[in-house]
This record gives sequence, C-alpha cells and structure tokens, in this order.
Amino acid sequence: MTTPDSLQACVFIVDDDAAVRDSLALLLGLRGFTTQCHASAEAFLANLTPAQRGCVLLDLRMPGMSGVEAQSAIRERNPALPVIILTAHGDVATARTTLKAGAFDFVEKPPDDALLVALIGKALASAASRAALDARKTTLQNRIARLTARERQVLEAVTSGCHNREIAATLGISPRTVEVYKARVMDKLQVERVPDLVRLALDAGLTPNHRLGDSLTE
Repeated sequence: MTTPDSLQACVFIVDDDAAVRDSLALLLGLRGFTTQCHASAEAFLANLTPAQRGCVLLDLRMPGMSGVEAQSAIRERNPALPVIILTAHGDVATARTTLKAGAFDFVEKPPDDALLVALIGKALASAASRAALDARKTTLQNRIARLTARERQVLEAVTSGCHNREIAATLGISPRTVEVYKARVMDKLQVERVPDLVRLALDAGLTPNHRLGDSLTE
C-alpha cells in the first residue's frame, strides 16, 4: 500500500527488456505510482540528478553497463535514491553482493506483484525518511552558522561534555560568562535544555572534540 508521500516520488524502471518495462509500468501505474522507464543504465544515468526522489528498479544484466556498475554510479550521483535489483534466478549470488554495495534489496524475475509493491513502498518510505533527516540537518547547520566564533566554541565544548569551569579555564573567561554564552547559544538554536542542545549539535553533524585545548583557543 502506498502513502501520499510515496505517490509524489517516481519509480525508475531500468531494464533492456521492453516487455518487462511495460508490465512493471502498468502494474505500478495501477497501484498509484509514478513511473519512468529506461532501456539502459546509460539512458537513465544521462537524466539522473541529485534532486530526483523515488527509487530505482534496476535489471542486473543488461547490454553495456551492468546493473552492478549502474548501482555504483547511482550511489555517486544520488546516494539518497534506493536501488532494488531485478535478477534472474541464476544471478541471485551476484545480487546478494549488491546488497553489500548498498542496494536496498533484490527480487527475482518474474517478481511477485504484491512483494514488489510492498518492497517499493518500503524503499520510498526509507528515502522520504532520509530526505527529512537531511533537511533537518541542513536547517540545524544553518542555525549554527549564525553563531559567533565564541558561541561556536562554547557549543563545541558543551557537546564534548565539558563543564562550565573547564570551558572558562580554557577560554580565559569566568564561569558566569560561559553561562551567558551558553544562554545565547540556546536562544539562537531554539532549545531550552542542555541535553536538547547536545542532541541538536550531534544531529547537525557536529563531532565532539575531546582535545579542547586545540579546539577552543582563538
């Protein structure tokens, strides 16, 4: 069963067999999915952009670029796009290696309709979740970018688990001044508690630095 969000995404069908492309497009179209068909990996990659959202049904064996090669290229150009490998029975061992390379899953041809639809739904949900996390990370990074250099230093110290006295000693300011900076940081980042401040910093990709003597000096 698809969700409203998944209906806005596109299922890219990449297979050199026209009959397979047509049958998959018909099946998924009837289930409410938007589809786009490509007869080769090269044709698909020629139109792939980092902004595209959805998932890819990718045939493992095709003339020219193989599914394995295409999967690698997709990960480089649009890592947020889940790839579901379509494989013949004899290719299952190879298909399993694609999982290790980051494929979302694989299905054997001819795919079971219900299984395939359910798998696509999971792939789209996963992609939507990742997109939401990426958007949140960008928003948080933009907030942090508005901090002054000193406020950023205090944020990094708090994220690293330092107490006010440690921060004050390293920066050459009083613990009370540290509190003032911390309050400013929390106000700018729109949080009310230190645990929320730490969580926000980590969600933004700020890595705790335990060598504070190096990181906090100006």
